[in-house]
Amino acid sequence: MAHAGPFDFAALRYLLGTSVLFAALLVSRQSLRPPPLLPTILIGLCQTAAFQGLEQWALLDGGAGHVALLAYTMPFWAVLLARLLLGEKPTRRHWLGLALAALGLLCIIEPWHRMGSVLSTTLALAGGAAWAGGTVLSKRLFRTHTLSVLNLTAWQMLAGGVALGIVALAVPQRSIDWDWAFIGGLAYSVVLASAVAWWLWSIVLQRLPTTVASLSSLGVPIVSVLLAWMILHEQPSVLELFGIALVLLGLVAVSGIGARQRT
Repeated sequence: MAHAGPFDFAALRYLLGTSVLFAALLVSRQSLRPPPLLPTILIGLCQTAAFQGLEQWALLDGGAGHVALLAYTMPFWAVLLARLLLGEKPTRRHWLGLALAALGLLCIIEPWHRMGSVLSTTLALAGGAAWAGGTVLSKRLFRTHTLSVLNLTAWQMLAGGVALGIVALAVPQRSIDWDWAFIGGLAYSVVLASAVAWWLWSIVLQRLPTTVASLSSLGVPIVSVLLAWMILHEQPSVLELFGIALVLLGLVAVSGIGARQRT
């Protein structure tokens, strides 16, 4: 955000990421024919346009760690939406894992003294809810159609990227500083954080129950805290470490690792 407006960056990230995915389709000789169009567009609007647009907007008035952690309230929204739209009923083990993870995330976020502005918080939470909507819609599409994961990822990202491009053209923003720092950050975001990451996420959604897949995403804020410790020398507090332990216990409970070992 030090080099570009939020919507310009989001639009560039996903439109260029789309080109990477379609190039991968061509190289792997997979069909370019779009999946069912309406649900794919809805997934793109939720998972790509709304999620990324709202989170980038939130970054203007909130810290990166604050926004990233609030975005990862997604699993809790996803469980609710999966119950309403997919009829998925969490088991007791799932509820235990969700409770542990929620408490752990609360300890990591520490909302009582670093929540940032109301606008930033609201935008970040709304972005997490939008991601959950895209997650559940993707799961429903995988249930009803036999799809190429790469194909669906490419087309939904195209839909979301076009929507972000329209917003970027309509909203006045600062000019882009095309220096090497911005180009390097954009390249990372395009290839790894957009094309590769969302393709892998779609594979996870295709193969795992919604609750398990969604809660597994909480590994990301844990890694973020640990990387900040290693690279930026940001010493995590005792409460943050306790929160990490709780989230890990929640992931173990939801995945059923212990239960499988006993059977």
